Amino acid sequence: MVPHEADLRARLRRMAVPEDEVGDIVQDAYVKIARLDDVSHIRSGRAYFFSTARSVLLDRIRHNRIVRIDSLTEADALALADDDPGPERRASARQELERVRRLIAELPDRCRVIFEMRRIEGVPQREIAERLGIPEHTVEAQAIRGLKLILKAIAGESVEAMPSPRGSRKESERDEQRHE
Repeated sequence: MVPHEADLRARLRRMAVPEDEVGDIVQDAYVKIARLDDVSHIRSGRAYFFSTARSVLLDRIRHNRIVRIDSLTEADALALADDDPGPERRASARQELERVRRLIAELPDRCRVIFEMRRIEGVPQREIAERLGIPEHTVEAQAIRGLKLILKAIAGESVEAMPSPRGSRKESERDEQRHE
């Protein structure tokens, strides 16, 4: 799903969703997906991600009780044709999801904890900083670092190029300080 985030953000912007809500919608979609007990029913990661975001957007529209007719029409634009991708694409999507989970697990410890809290659990940056007893700018830097590392690995750079969370504690601390 991470590879499709930029496309989803672009689609939401084209739909004139306020910029401050785009991030919240994407975050809420991640949270809904992360809470799934089983992902075997997902045939297309992209379609499922967009469909989840559409659901979040519609919930927000209903919650705000401000229903512009064009909002509902534009929300329908998020729906993707549900063409059965077949067993090969389903298997590929499962592999992609497992790869993303593995990449998250391979992030340096503090970076992984912050990334999971921010992107999967939806914890606000300020709250993460308070819980971990670190500055808020460090939380932001580590969350961005985690996303960049995952995107680089997905784009084709080898996983071995990612810093190992199992390296020595001093190496990990030096590496994290360099990226703060």
